Amino acid sequence: MQTVKLNNGIDMPILGFGVYQVSNQETERAVSDAISVGYRMFDTAQAYANEEGVGNAIKKSGIDRSEFFVVTKIWISNYGEDKAYQSILRSLEKLQTDYIDLLLLHQPFNDYYGAYRAMERAYREGKVRSIGVSNFYADRFVDLAHFVEIKPAINQMETHVFNQQSELKKYLDKYNTHLMAWGPFAEGRNNMFKNETLVAIGERYNKSSAQTALRFLTQEGVIVIPKSVRKERMEQNFNVFDFKLMQEELAQIRALDTKKSLFFSHQDPQTVEMIINLIR
Repeated sequence: MQTVKLNNGIDMPILGFGVYQVSNQETERAVSDAISVGYRMFDTAQAYANEEGVGNAIKKSGIDRSEFFVVTKIWISNYGEDKAYQSILRSLEKLQTDYIDLLLLHQPFNDYYGAYRAMERAYREGKVRSIGVSNFYADRFVDLAHFVEIKPAINQMETHVFNQQSELKKYLDKYNTHLMAWGPFAEGRNNMFKNETLVAIGERYNKSSAQTALRFLTQEGVIVIPKSVRKERMEQNFNVFDFKLMQEELAQIRALDTKKSLFFSHQDPQTVEMIINLIR
């Protein structure tokens, strides 16, 4: 598996498996299938309520824990330094592990500075190998990254061929922070799977539009976590490193970028209220 080197020297797989909106029981089955395919990096979150499923599957695999790269996220209801630290301990228990490979702040709301200090503490104690953020737009990312002691290794953002985060990347590069994509398929929006450009390029390599989209992102250095509960799709998503897009093909796909979200903006007050109300 191709890896990227994080800003603290740790190697992270560039392709993993996401479990957003998958039930705890189904997560265990899906992660077990993904492990059999060859996946070793898994992305979950406290808010997904399926950390136990990930932990169970890894435990039952019989494969040494050191072979896996586990990612989880602290939810905003657990922000604040003390509360966040306690939530980290609970996540460790649910994942049945002594350490988390990458721990992220899930959203840029509430006391995220306090929560980040809790992650820094866990990092120094060896409970976490690397830390970062999720859904931090450039303004909040720069503010946080400038003042914290341990710079974020990752910013996980909505990233796909229609929203490539080219402007954000300029600021991430200043702090040697990698971009990690949630929604690399845009959940099929904008008719992605039938996009003429992706289909035409994919046909040259006997690949699907989805595989072409993943290959584009990984060639651009973006970490991806495609999700599927179907094993055949897991296999397809995993097999994207046996071809390489040419420069003119990369340029064609870059031209698909609308620089806009296909979901929602974390800078929109109504979106912020919607997310905050989830914890009331």
